[in-house]
Amino acid sequence: MLPAEPTLAALPGTVQRYFLATRPAFLSVTLFGALLGLGTAHIDGVQIVWLTAFVTVVFALLAHAGVNVLNDYYDALNGTDAINTERVFPYTGGSRFIQNGVLTLAQTARFGVALFAAVMLAGIWLAARSGNGLLVIGLAGLVIGWGYSATPLRLNSRGAGELCVLVGFALIVVGADYVQRHAFSLTPVVASLSYALLVTNVLYINQFPDRQADAAAGKRHWVVRLAPEQARWGYVVLALAANAWLIGAVVAGALPALALIALVAAIPSTRAAADLFRFATRPRALAPAIRRTIAAALLHSLLLACALFL
Repeated sequence: MLPAEPTLAALPGTVQRYFLATRPAFLSVTLFGALLGLGTAHIDGVQIVWLTAFVTVVFALLAHAGVNVLNDYYDALNGTDAINTERVFPYTGGSRFIQNGVLTLAQTARFGVALFAAVMLAGIWLAARSGNGLLVIGLAGLVIGWGYSATPLRLNSRGAGELCVLVGFALIVVGADYVQRHAFSLTPVVASLSYALLVTNVLYINQFPDRQADAAAGKRHWVVRLAPEQARWGYVVLALAANAWLIGAVVAGALPALALIALVAAIPSTRAAADLFRFATRPRALAPAIRRTIAAALLHSLLLACALFL
């Protein structure tokens, strides 16, 4: 059974409301991405500084939280969340905090900006200890996160949402590695792509329940542009690309053989793909497939990070 949507009566505490508005259950994928970046530094012989590692994780989580909050704000402005009747809460259709009167539009906007400001301060502190390259990584991540849904870019509405997620989550790994290494390296780039592709699949499958509302609001991502019977193949392509990249990286010697343990995540991905092929036109039946897609991204990144540390 899916959880009930948030209401003001159910969330009387101010701190509780703002905390839950960040959609904390979904931040674990960022946590594991940051751990993956620490793992790539470790496997190359870099001594981990745990203070900066901790701040890096907090920095990444705040950035993801800010993106979630601002995405709610901009989707409230364009109206897609308000007209979404096929949503599968809590996975699609936004957090419902604005639509259900838990937070106002203005409160949501101010909160999102405050989170981004905190990210900038943390980024400056970390850059002073690791190098100015982190400022480039952080700025790129914030621009991608903001431009994903904000005008005038509205990148997801222009069919670039998947690319935003792919690059944005790869940058988490690259940034966490950079803080420890104090330099750029190909290792985190190679290690990040299979993880980032599986996170992209989370966005991709979530767009099926949102398809009709997004189309009405002018969000022309690929699940809207294609018929469901065609769009469902995109999920398979992303999952296959993730696992093929990991295998290729191990064969090429860029990652250790133990990294292949992350292929276990192909099991929930395969089951989710089977569900999507059955229910692409019945979005309310996709909740198990969405959960399996999230599980695949989490399991893959966790196992890959453990392989790198071991």
